[in-house]
Amino acid sequence: MNEMIIDCHGHYTTAPKALEEWRNKQIANLNTPDLGPKVRDLKISDDELRESIETNQLVKMKERGSDLTIFSPRASFMAHHIGDFNTSSTWAGICNELCYRVSQLFPDHFIGAAMLPQSPGVDPKTSIPELERCVKEYGFVGINLNPDPSGGYWQGPPLSDKHWYPIYEKMVEYAIPAMIHVSTSCNHCFHTTGAHYLNADTTAFMQCLTSDLFKDFPDLKFLIPHGGGAVPYHWGRFRGLAQELKKPLLTEHLLNNIFFDTCVYHQPGIDLLTKVIPVGNILFASEMIGAVRGIDPETGYYYDDTKRYIENSTLLSQSDRQLIYEGNARKIFKRLDQTLKNKGL
Repeated sequence: MNEMIIDCHGHYTTAPKALEEWRNKQIANLNTPDLGPKVRDLKISDDELRESIETNQLVKMKERGSDLTIFSPRASFMAHHIGDFNTSSTWAGICNELCYRVSQLFPDHFIGAAMLPQSPGVDPKTSIPELERCVKEYGFVGINLNPDPSGGYWQGPPLSDKHWYPIYEKMVEYAIPAMIHVSTSCNHCFHTTGAHYLNADTTAFMQCLTSDLFKDFPDLKFLIPHGGGAVPYHWGRFRGLAQELKKPLLTEHLLNNIFFDTCVYHQPGIDLLTKVIPVGNILFASEMIGAVRGIDPETGYYYDDTKRYIENSTLLSQSDRQLIYEGNARKIFKRLDQTLKNKGL
């Protein structure tokens, strides 16, 4: 069987312009929703979707050698802090449907993960109908969970709080993991992709470390993106803090439930990640055409061409690479694994 390369972190950053125009009208009419756009007003053809993918993600996937992308709505567009729950619910439904349509147009290359209609101060139970719709009707294999719907002000409870348990119960029921992924920062102290995203990755890990969340949910799976933020670099600090808190070793306390992706964007970062974090906890990802789109002048290659870093690592065996590229994704995205098996893959 040929090795498959699964990119576990892709966002629809190249959606047709009509999507953003619809959203801008929605935001402009937050106080007058009756005057705002209706879902039926958004018209994007299959041909437009094909062009947006074929000239962007699909080209790069073929050039770089990846096969399948777990595809979710654009993270910075989630913007859960805007409007109320009804605003988020309508917006999430639209964005998830577009990712589903992409997955239907390119079934060999894309499979969906859902954006939830989160809203600050709103019970997470309200997100469950959209979660269920995406899993049951669309065949999505995961969700993105925003630990800070307030957009950089962290006004809600930590991920360890029972506030989140209704979502976790559904995740376990449907055997889907959550990528812990914030959205746009509206706090000017935190640059969205350079600070807020990485802060959130680190914060989510620490919230889990200081709690016993996984005693209540031993089958719960979190994917912390962007290489885990500060986690691999400060692994000794986290081990020491866990020790002071009388927690088990991190390998027992967290690593049965928490995984990391390879969106690091330079060779020393990947080398550190793969040296510190067990290979069984690392999933291949690129977040291509995302936060870091340019060419690295030191290498002449795109920063987000992350497969190059895995291939160039002197620390990884071929079996290690197979786990990172495919094995680990199939292990934690159980519905993805079943979908692939149904296709004979």
